[in-house]
Amino acid sequence: MRSLQRDARNFARHKHEQAMEAGQLVAVRLLCGFDLEDALHAGGEARLKLVERIERLLERERLKGLRRHWSYDLNRHIALKQARDRLRGPASSLCPGPA
Repeated sequence: MRSLQRDARNFARHKHEQAMEAGQLVAVRLLCGFDLEDALHAGGEARLKLVERIERLLERERLKGLRRHWSYDLNRHIALKQARDRLRGPASSLCPGPA
């Protein structure tokens, strides 16, 4: 019985992770105009340009938030930050840049 409960929890966690990733893929596609899957597989200079593009968008969103602009969207800000962190790799969580 315990293995069935453990399997059910693992399945639910896996489905939740898939849903979160799908939402992130769609958000980046809508906000930035490129496919995050392709960007994750891109190498060197192409990936760096995409990270810089996201950082510019993130900075614009941050400034909108500071100015309390009506079009500021916290969810957009979070999606951009998550995409940037994902493109940067695991080292980005150790020394984050400006949010």
